[in-house]
Amino acid sequence: MCVAAWLAEHDVPAVRLADVPGQPVEVSGRPVTFWIELPAHQHGSAADVAQLLRQLHALPRPDFELPLVDPFVRVPERLQAATTLSTADRTWLRSLHQDLAEAWNAQPLTGRLCAVHGDAWPGNLVRTVDGPKMLDLERFSLGPPEWDLVSTAVRRWTTGAVTAAEYDEFCSAYGSDVTRWDGYELLARARELRMVTYAAQHAASNPEWAQQAQFRVDCLRGRHGPRPWNWSGIM
Repeated sequence: MCVAAWLAEHDVPAVRLADVPGQPVEVSGRPVTFWIELPAHQHGSAADVAQLLRQLHALPRPDFELPLVDPFVRVPERLQAATTLSTADRTWLRSLHQDLAEAWNAQPLTGRLCAVHGDAWPGNLVRTVDGPKMLDLERFSLGPPEWDLVSTAVRRWTTGAVTAAEYDEFCSAYGSDVTRWDGYELLARARELRMVTYAAQHAASNPEWAQQAQFRVDCLRGRHGPRPWNWSGIM
């Protein structure tokens, strides 16, 4: 709720809280919040993501506490749930997670830190008649702005979901290309790991996704040649 109010204060287009006193309210032991319904909308584009991120990253730090970004949040839980994968593959992924987490923790955050969305991709925004709007604020945190940019770069250079022209538009709209940043490789590999473990977790309860989950693991393990690998979407 603090994030939503802060975004509204700074005129960042995003979902807005409804003016309901006493939020959140408790219903059957669960907190409930109320939001203004979005107008007619459609999926956004990579350029829309860049437009919103450029506006977000230019803001001063909020005056309330945000957690530091964690590129590996829920990865251990996802691996635990990834029962369609072999023991060998899960062991390999856990080792990769450990190596990447150690590299991240050993890297001092000496660059600029700002509020980051945490999961910035076209699935977490919509385009309305008033322009793009940001959704899904649960991963907001304090971190390097590059973490938000890496997602689109990975969708270009790893998964093939973003075309060369779309990526050029993204970089032009934001004003820079994150792949030229020294820390890109580490955060790109972290994002790849997140995408693999997300698919593997959901494959356990959705057998139709097991093949895609295994394909993603095989790609990381070098079984399908160099990037991009043309991953299919999950959900």
